[in-house]
Amino acid sequence: MAIRVIRLTPVMTDNLSDAPHKVTLGGSDLAVSTLSLGGNVFGWTADRAESFAVLDAYAAGGGNFVDTADVYSSWVPGNTGGESETIIGDWLRSRANRADIVLATKVGAHPEASGLSAVTVKAAVEDSLRRLGVDHIDLLYTHRDDTGTPVDEFVPALDQLVREGKVRAVAASNISAERLTEALEFSAREGLAAYVAVQPHYNLVSRSTYEGPLADVVAAHGLSAVPYYALASGFLTGKYRPGGGTVQSARALGAARYLEDPRGPKVLDALDQVAAAHGVAPATVALAWLAAQPTVAAPIASARTVEQLPPLLAAGRLELEATELALLDAASA
Repeated sequence: MAIRVIRLTPVMTDNLSDAPHKVTLGGSDLAVSTLSLGGNVFGWTADRAESFAVLDAYAAGGGNFVDTADVYSSWVPGNTGGESETIIGDWLRSRANRADIVLATKVGAHPEASGLSAVTVKAAVEDSLRRLGVDHIDLLYTHRDDTGTPVDEFVPALDQLVREGKVRAVAASNISAERLTEALEFSAREGLAAYVAVQPHYNLVSRSTYEGPLADVVAAHGLSAVPYYALASGFLTGKYRPGGGTVQSARALGAARYLEDPRGPKVLDALDQVAAAHGVAPATVALAWLAAQPTVAAPIASARTVEQLPPLLAAGRLELEATELALLDAASA
């Protein structure tokens, strides 16, 4: 499908220090801002200087929840993984603000440390601590499930890391409702550290990836959700539209699949209506809708430049009306 790539004028806020409020993740003591800054672009599409500028602006805007992984950005030629962690660690040291940041990273998907065996998890955490230059990780995710490793192996390994003070709380990304239930029940039965959050693929054009059994388990156990792909690879910013023109990037190619879905254009129309009513960007509305969903604590969104940040941070200050939520629900159903 041919699509138009719209060059959007950045929507700026008058006061970036007008911080969004904080929420507590699950049963933990982690108080996080309602927008988590994705670190997947650091060391990939954002170099060190650009990454520092984005992190500075995010912190100035009241953000405190930075998300990365040991595998970022191993897909870039010449990289080995851990580049994002290294940049974030350098930034933390240069700004002397470690105590102000809730730092989340993930293990289990690095090409040289794949899986959730106890040995792999413990070694991967040591590598992350070294790259980050910190003595503890606030929130450690198992990046993806490893069905070949039983819960009675990896859950005790996670618990040991918590008891040693190397990790404050644990969470799971890319996990099924059944496997999450199994892990939570084992933790409760054995008195071990339990998952406090999940990180699912979830947004206005991808609802079935979370809503249903997984969301039900999260709600039943009092966990929080921290969704990734919150803006559907940029589609929900409103930048990609139906029409003529040549696709210029892999990201635009990814957006095309949403335009081929009958819901895609409907969602864009609904976002435009609500955004116009509030004088904000479509991305702000998309994130605000996500944050308003049951169990969701803090959507994850990344920014390659400082100019991309204000519409993201503004989502934490936008409260949508019930009629607006219903409009978006209907368009994305």
